[in-house]
Amino acid sequence: MKKFLLVSLLYVSVARAQQHKQITMALDSLFQSYFKAGEPGGAVLIVKDNKVIFQKGYGIADLQTKEPITTRTLFNVGSISKTFVAYGILNLAREGKLSLDDDLYKYFPDFKNSAIAKKVKLYHLLTHTSGIPDSRQVKEQHDFYLTAKDAENFAPLKQTDTLQFEPGTKYRYSNPAFNGLALIIEKVTGKKWQQYIDKIIFTPAGMKTSTITDGPYPESGVSHAYILNVKMQFEELDYGEEPTFAAAGNGGVWSSVEELWKYEQAIQQHRFLNEELIKISRRVYPFPNWSDTIPQRLGLSWFINTDPQLMIGHTGSQGGFISDYCWWPDQRVFYVLLCNTPKPIHEMRPKVYEIVSNLK
Repeated sequence: MKKFLLVSLLYVSVARAQQHKQITMALDSLFQSYFKAGEPGGAVLIVKDNKVIFQKGYGIADLQTKEPITTRTLFNVGSISKTFVAYGILNLAREGKLSLDDDLYKYFPDFKNSAIAKKVKLYHLLTHTSGIPDSRQVKEQHDFYLTAKDAENFAPLKQTDTLQFEPGTKYRYSNPAFNGLALIIEKVTGKKWQQYIDKIIFTPAGMKTSTITDGPYPESGVSHAYILNVKMQFEELDYGEEPTFAAAGNGGVWSSVEELWKYEQAIQQHRFLNEELIKISRRVYPFPNWSDTIPQRLGLSWFINTDPQLMIGHTGSQGGFISDYCWWPDQRVFYVLLCNTPKPIHEMRPKVYEIVSNLK
């Protein structure tokens, strides 16, 4: 009987190893079809049941130095940064230093229209439902926005005299809303929001190399982003070429796929915020007067998709950087992709999920 059990266990172990090998090969083949050797590329990390099942870097981080991309390469993660800003606000709420029901007038009494500032709450900014239009003239003031930081990116919104819609009734994605939230963190804490996030999130999560844009910083130790020009040659597109890149609240975090997995673990283990607030951040925020043609699918910065499976995540795109961050809680699958040149992340995501879902 014992011999039979040992043989059975050995058979199962061999079968699982073979299945894992096949899935690894399938994933590698998939990513190789999107990334070419010697060109800008990306890094990927995939987790199933809390175990890393695949991680690899593809391509070049810097075309001048020819430094290869690894799973520790730092990329600008674009709008995934908004989740860090949101957790900074939520931590201050936990400490009783602010409330999600606070209005903008409390922090920005210089709003042109005080009635609008008093109508818009912090939770509206966190869910892209404020109704404040993005009035920045980025194309017309290209050179100004090359170096404009959070304050300069939020300033035009303070001149708002008419809302696009009543707060909390519709969705319009807003980058400068998160520049404003970053400024609120600074007003409340009395320190740079970058330092605050480093202290309350990066440190407890063990994200030792991750950092946040502050003007031209960081100028070294990170990958560069590239796009193909009309001559089909790669040209750099990040700080100094891409307007609003110097602003940080909307997309200033730099991290690696390895450290974003540490971030996700810290979220799930409630390492920097209590369980109640984490749950609130990752479920659809209720708006009783919702009147948009699209359903409300936002938590507090996180996007919650239910078709075809429940997925919590965020994408990011800034300059030539593009990223995808996904957590499928029911399947216990985590997937993060960071690229330093544009790739069809929405095309790649279901292909990755299909392969990983075959792992038993």
